[in-house]
Amino acid sequence: MNRSNSPEAGFIDPSGDNAEDVRNLAEDVVDQLLGQLVGAQDRSPLPDDPTIPEVSIPVSPRSQNDLLSDLDMIVAGSMNPAHPGYIGHMDTMPTTVSVLGNLVASAVNNNMLSVEMSPVFSELEVQLTETITSEFGLGPDAGGVLTSGGSLVNLHALSVARNHAFDVHEDGLTGLDREPVLFASEVAHTSLQKAAMMLGLGTDAVVAVETDANSRMKPSALKRAVERAARDGYMPFCVVATAGTTTTGNIDPLPELGDIADEHDLWFHVDAAYGGALVFSEAERGRLDGIEIADSVTFNPQKWCYVAKTCAMALFTDVDVLQEDFRVGAPYMRGDDAVPNLGELSVQGTRRAAVLKLWLTFQHLGRAGLEQLIDESYRLTALIRNHVADHDELELASEPEMNLVCFRAAPDWCLPDERDTLNGRLQRQLLSEQDIFVSLPTYRDNRWLRVVLLNPFTDETTLDQLFDGIDAFLEAERP
Repeated sequence: MNRSNSPEAGFIDPSGDNAEDVRNLAEDVVDQLLGQLVGAQDRSPLPDDPTIPEVSIPVSPRSQNDLLSDLDMIVAGSMNPAHPGYIGHMDTMPTTVSVLGNLVASAVNNNMLSVEMSPVFSELEVQLTETITSEFGLGPDAGGVLTSGGSLVNLHALSVARNHAFDVHEDGLTGLDREPVLFASEVAHTSLQKAAMMLGLGTDAVVAVETDANSRMKPSALKRAVERAARDGYMPFCVVATAGTTTTGNIDPLPELGDIADEHDLWFHVDAAYGGALVFSEAERGRLDGIEIADSVTFNPQKWCYVAKTCAMALFTDVDVLQEDFRVGAPYMRGDDAVPNLGELSVQGTRRAAVLKLWLTFQHLGRAGLEQLIDESYRLTALIRNHVADHDELELASEPEMNLVCFRAAPDWCLPDERDTLNGRLQRQLLSEQDIFVSLPTYRDNRWLRVVLLNPFTDETTLDQLFDGIDAFLEAERP
């Protein structure tokens, strides 16, 4: 094939003829990137005024120096989760091997659609998802697939739950004489509403269930909601519990909710996108008691297991439900009795081999490394929680159950209806003066500061900076 209009390193020649050109390009990119990453704490956690490169498609290939210059500008303008003061979201710096795993997966470019197109990775994914299901205690028949994020996992799980409950795999919803509904807490992730919308149920099909003072679904409220829906002519089919709410990091009472789901013959799904990582901590895994009775589980290793985005898991207690209630065969793909074509069982068809970076992270950190990171997060969380509780001008939104602390400035001298504005100014000043980024979510109709303690290089010095900045701000604002 004529490639005269392509640069020498445009593709890696399988004969090795351009190996030196490719090596020079790769080394220049990696050296520049590494220089930026090892100096990440010298850049702000969030860019002040990022510059966007030229987006037009050039007529001729641009020089390597031009590309490197634009790459430098792109990285400089990007969110900087490697900074120890980036403690505002469930994003963190990834493990080194998961970055390299992304590189390898991209280079070999296998397609997880079928075994034929990803022979090693398909089997690795089947075995690794089974290994994770055993960590959750889901039983010997459990398994699952990887997806590109928790929202897709929730869509997948609810699709299977709906098809399993109503046998609408082929004929659709038009034959139903009552409207299906599912139940989730009032602070559950909004991806559930998106999934309901995409499944033809409508966002109103997600019945919001009351929570307690710590954002945990009330079992008594769930029981009443299920009984009321059935009495009003709806068809309940699923309960979604959350193990790690997005804003406050709280965990629903899984055993009680699972019992109610079982009592009413409802599918029990646990969204443990964030909190699922607790299975790797002997000290904290008891917080997930009850997850073993779930029919399906969402788990995102891209969060608390430090895997580079994207990497999420849809796990099922009986993996055969994927064959029976979800699979759509691809006749152009050869089958395999031992390992399924994963693209036929998942929402996504074409998908990169994310399993490689996940497997590499588990191998490189080991259980001891993961456990230490989780336990250290809890140690720092306790320090923040206690500092807030002891501070006369700060208040907690809820009692932390994971490595999230949601709190706000609430001094007596600031009127309640002015505190949202006060905390907005505080958030901005922490970033500009202390290089500390905390997020500012809305929770129960008020603005709160949210700290997420994920970064392996965040330490007590960072927390001292945080509270020194808060105290300096309050002193300056005090009338």
